[in-house]
This record gives sequence, structure tokens and C-alpha cells, in this order.
Amino acid sequence: MPLYLAPTAAIVASAAATLPRLVLPPPPIDVWRLERGMSLPMPPAPPPLVISTNNKHGSAKHKAVVVMGATGTGKSRLAVDLALAFGGEVINSDKIQVHAGLDITTNKVTEAERAGVPHHLLGVAPPDAEFTAADFRREASRAAAAVAARGCVPVVAGGSNTFVEELVDGGERGAAFRDTFDLCFLWVDVQLPVLHAHVARRVEDMLARGLVGEVAAAFDPRRTDYSHGVWRAIGAPELDGYLRWCAAAGCGGGGEEGERMLAAAVEEIKANTRRLACQQRAKIQRLARMWRVRRVDATEVFRRRGGDADEAWRRVVAAPCVEVVRSFLHDRGDAGVVDDDLPTEVPVFAPTPAAAVAV
Repeated sequence: MPLYLAPTAAIVASAAATLPRLVLPPPPIDVWRLERGMSLPMPPAPPPLVISTNNKHGSAKHKAVVVMGATGTGKSRLAVDLALAFGGEVINSDKIQVHAGLDITTNKVTEAERAGVPHHLLGVAPPDAEFTAADFRREASRAAAAVAARGCVPVVAGGSNTFVEELVDGGERGAAFRDTFDLCFLWVDVQLPVLHAHVARRVEDMLARGLVGEVAAAFDPRRTDYSHGVWRAIGAPELDGYLRWCAAAGCGGGGEEGERMLAAAVEEIKANTRRLACQQRAKIQRLARMWRVRRVDATEVFRRRGGDADEAWRRVVAAPCVEVVRSFLHDRGDAGVVDDDLPTEVPVFAPTPAAAVAV
């Protein structure tokens, strides 16, 4: 199972033990022993959360968490960790994963990886449909309101920072969302050279899980537009030329030429994924200047493998983030405040220093 999606059971148990007024401990789930796609029991509904101070209209404000990060940095894993720890539900903010279809290619979290945490806006739009940022703002606002009404914490997580910006700052509607929710912004960051190596390995894992076959099964030679819907997913347009050659040659993609074209498509997938990671990180840097975004440097996690990586995730990412969210929910103020003149290599968890958001 990919490191970036396995929930951190030890952190969840620790958080639940120290938050008796917030959430009942979920039943023990050994996700490492579960197969992909296996359904998991839903965690018990937690008691209502204490909401924050009143807004300018005198109405009580709820609280929500926003998890940001470039592709492959572990946003989905952290969102599940936090949801399990605090009785939350995840609201997907990835503009590709909101569409149905191409589950491997879009790297949607599986049922097993969700660990029983409810996920919203995941695969809800038809593959060819347009789902705009305004659509996301409307539907995510509805989902967050419903989650809060159940006494749970909305955890917004996904790779589309455009969607998140629209939700938070989208004109009057965005102001309405901020007037309803106090927000805690978390940024899972990884140094780009390390992240680039990781996303290349992740592409190889997706290929092993059937990416090419999935795209081939959905391939339509009449399709020439890969600019909308789920077809924008990295992997679909890059394989178009190879799949057209396979259809014309009628050889099932074999032979030296087929291998060459497939290898070229895979390298293009990796290159475009690296480019996307750079673009997403640049967008988060801009947003960090506008919002109080708290950055955690997860580079150490992605330099390790297996159990060492999981131990590093618990220590470097999950535990500090759980503590910050706990303080946020209890209105205890900021945890781990540091000076603005810190270098880009920040401590384990800290408000985003100026160096980390420099162009």
C-alpha cells in the first residue's frame, strides 16, 4: 500500500485518548492487512464538537481544516489521519478526482485507504462533464455545512489549489464560507528533488496497478479533446498516440515500435507530473502569503522506505499536525510559533516563514 495513504493508527489512538470530549476512539483497524478495495466499518459518530466564537453577525462559527500540498506529498494520508483523530469527514478538492472514472490514473483513494472515513465530492461528476471552481465552491460549502451539522470536522484535501482558493476567497460566496468556518490551513511540503523522485516511483506503481489498461479500456479514437472532465488527468492524453498506433497496427501494442512509444509516453507522464508538482507548489506559496498557512516539511519521510518511512511520517507529519489541529479546535492559540527570519528548512512544524514562500 502506498506510504502516503495508510492511516497512522498510533497517532489516531493517542489523539483520541487525549480528546475525550471531542471524539470516541474508533474501532481498531489494521489497514495494513486489508486488501485494496475492501470495505471498512464506519467509525462511530462522535459527539458534537465545540464550535468557535461568534461571527460578525452573531452566529456561531464552526471549524474546518484545509490540507494542501503538491501531488504526491501525502495530503490524502494526512486528511484521513486527522479525520480519524478528530471525528472528521474528508471533502475532496481535486478537480480531476471529482469526476467518475479512471480511478488508477487519477489516483483516487480506495475504500481500504479511506479507513472508514466518509469522503465527499469524490467521483461524483460524469467523466465528460464540466465541474468549475464555482461548482466546487457551491458543493463543498454544502458538504461542509452537512458535516458540521453532524458534529464532525470538515477536512478539505486535494491537489486543486484553484478550487480551494475559490472556496475561501471566491468573492461574496467565499466570504460567506469564511464567515461560517474558522479555518486551519496545513501545507505538507517536500523538497522538489526528493518529491520528483517519489512521483516517478508512484507512476511506476500506478503502471503496475493497471494504468495503461485502464486508459486503453476508456480510449475512444474519436476523442481529440483532452481539455475537460476526467480526460485532463495526466496519463490519458500522454497515452493517446500509443493507443492510436496500437489500434491502427492491430498488434496489441507489442513489438519494438510499440515498446518504444509506450516508454516515451511513460516518460512524458513522469515529466508532466513533475511539472504539475512545481506548479502546485508555486500556487501554494502564493496562497501562503494571503492566509496563515502552517507548513510541515515531510522531506525526511520520502527519503526513507518501509517501516522507517512510516515512523518518520508519525513523528514528522502526523503528530505535529494532530497537535496543531487539537489546539485549533480548543482555541488554545498557535503551536510552534517561530520567527519570520527562519530559512526554508523550517523546524518540524511552524508557521510558514518568509523564505518558504519566496518566489
